[in-house]
Amino acid sequence: MSKATIKSKTGATIIIEGTKEEIARILSDFERISTVREVKSKMSKETIKKRDEKKRRTASDLIVELREEGFFSKPKTLGEIAEALEKMGYIYPTTTLSGIVIGLVQKKLLGRKKINGKWVYGK
Repeated sequence: MSKATIKSKTGATIIIEGTKEEIARILSDFERISTVREVKSKMSKETIKKRDEKKRRTASDLIVELREEGFFSKPKTLGEIAEALEKMGYIYPTTTLSGIVIGLVQKKLLGRKKINGKWVYGK
């Protein structure tokens, strides 16, 4: 009888006894299974990455993006912000945007002032 020893990635030691053909078949199966696991692990990591890339961006993220692009170089009303988002393909009612924009003001990512009785937002 022949003997073979396999050391797994987890550190486990496996001792196999049998004919040369049996050992060869078991080693071949072990290598194939290990390869399949590695491929599946790599695929799941890629799937997670793709899913994270596809995640819907929040309104806050979109408004910050507008700010970085210079949209707020002049003060904008909530209606103007809603229009800009709509051009990007995102539709938000101004009632929804008001809370989001106030949150960005509180985080000091946007400024706010009243002009002619209307609140406007900028840098």
